[in-house]
Amino acid sequence: MKVGLFFGSFNPIHIGHLVIGNHMAEYSNLDQVWFVVTPHNPFKKKSSLLDNYQRLEMVYQATKDFDKLKPSDIEFKLPQPNYTINTLVYLQEKYPKHEFALIMGEDNLKGFHKWKNFELILENHHIYTYPRISENKIETQFHNHPKIHFVEAPIMQLSSTFIRKAISAGKNVSPMLPKNVWEYLDEMNFYK
Repeated sequence: MKVGLFFGSFNPIHIGHLVIGNHMAEYSNLDQVWFVVTPHNPFKKKSSLLDNYQRLEMVYQATKDFDKLKPSDIEFKLPQPNYTINTLVYLQEKYPKHEFALIMGEDNLKGFHKWKNFELILENHHIYTYPRISENKIETQFHNHPKIHFVEAPIMQLSSTFIRKAISAGKNVSPMLPKNVWEYLDEMNFYK
């Protein structure tokens, strides 16, 4: 089984995340997309980052009606701070029959050469990239790379930061969130 890993804090998960995850599951050769909730980094200021399990619950609520989309708490179990390479090694050992790929926005690919062991990641895993409007150029070494696939997904200009600020300002953001996520957020009074 080919699994695409979509990493994020998902604080909160919104329809943009779902559109991209579902697009990758439906329009690439991936069988499933796992939304990997990244834990709070103990060395960073917490600010408005919700608890790991509250964010996981939102991802569960958002994905439960989609067969090919799954929530994942795999990084909660790994030592912090964590690097993607460690997660990939752990997953490969835990699920030896699965083939894991990364899903990332074009903006992240532009800085991919700075990731820990990025060469090793590319040697062993494919990367599925979706378009983002951003500055800078993609490193030449990633142009026409056999393991990097550019998927023509919709460009989503929606961010969790925007949603948190809007909720805090008393704006109605319910159309930007899956219904279950909006109901959970509202009930728990998050970001207000």
